[in-house]
Amino acid sequence: MVGEGFAHGSCGVDERTFVMLTRLPVIFTCFDSLPDPRRAGGNQQHNLMEMVFTALCAIIGGANHWTDVEEFVESKLDWFRKFVPLEHGVPSHDTYSRVFAALDTASFCDCVQEWIAALQLDLKGRGVHIDGKTLRRSFDGSTATVALQMVSAWVDELSICLGQIQTTAESNEITAVPLLLELLEIRGAVVTLDAMHCQTKTIAKIRDKQADYVITVKANQDELYTQVSNRLEQLGEQGFPSRSCKTERTVHTTRGRIEERVVTVTAAPRELRDSPRWRDIRSIGVVYRCKQADPNSQATKPVAETNHVTYFISSLPPDAKLLACYVRKHWTVENQLHWSLDVNFTEDSSRIRVGNGAAIFGHLRRIALSVIKRDTSLAKTSQRAKRLKAGWSVEALESIISGS
Repeated sequence: MVGEGFAHGSCGVDERTFVMLTRLPVIFTCFDSLPDPRRAGGNQQHNLMEMVFTALCAIIGGANHWTDVEEFVESKLDWFRKFVPLEHGVPSHDTYSRVFAALDTASFCDCVQEWIAALQLDLKGRGVHIDGKTLRRSFDGSTATVALQMVSAWVDELSICLGQIQTTAESNEITAVPLLLELLEIRGAVVTLDAMHCQTKTIAKIRDKQADYVITVKANQDELYTQVSNRLEQLGEQGFPSRSCKTERTVHTTRGRIEERVVTVTAAPRELRDSPRWRDIRSIGVVYRCKQADPNSQATKPVAETNHVTYFISSLPPDAKLLACYVRKHWTVENQLHWSLDVNFTEDSSRIRVGNGAAIFGHLRRIALSVIKRDTSLAKTSQRAKRLKAGWSVEALESIISGS
């Protein structure tokens, strides 16, 4: 068991290592129930929990492939043996690849959820931003394997990926989101989704989990879109009267552009509030975005003026400032999670393809990213630099892991 493995080095260690030993089980005992896919009684030299521990530490320390994991563990073997026996040495990259490819992804997700639950996060009023991402190099033309798609739930205020689920050959993002919501404990949170997920089943699942929602509306839900857009256009023609509308306007200057955002909200029409299809709609809103060149900028590349209008629905009351915040923060799932996975963890370039290996490595990346972003020991250090430092220095690696 993993507890026994971590107790292995608990005597005669320095204070830093002792602190790490006392905190490690909070993360890794959650994987005690992970089923070992290898045949019972077979020639198994490497403990599964030791492999999970070493792989995650290696990914935090800069490993992006199974060969990297093997070499990382080999280079820090004495350090790893403070925590786990590794009686038969370091697993080869083929062993990592073979074992993790055979792991059950649903069971792995359950273990991740145990870890999230152990953190005892307060999600009341927090935005849970859900979106999908394709691992572009995970396809394999020779075996007709399509690229893996992962749907993730990101909480920007807590810098943590709450959970993730992969789509299957028979499903897509639309069917995957309710399954992901079923895994999560999101009572009191506010779930944000793009227009693809403006679905009655998804909204019902969010409300069943005692959470609120803010969801973009487009023409894929033609009747709903018509009702929302017509009502807001009608109010717009009246100048958005203050007695029935609330407005929040912000202006940001960045990268040679001026972006103006105007969010206007109002109570949902009675026919929508009474609709059995769209559960608990209380507000509808419109976001007007205008981008134009900053006349004071020294940028040489011209910036074309653009105007964009989007509509949304929500189970929250019509508070323009509050809803504008959730609408804007939805894109942190792209800017903070997906961007980081591609730039700092080279996820889009990963060619791990065998079995469930790509999905499991994707889960490990998201855990590693959450651990790194939540770390405060290297407060003013970039994610890339944290990974480099964790690879160079076991002291930095210990600080990042024990602080999570």
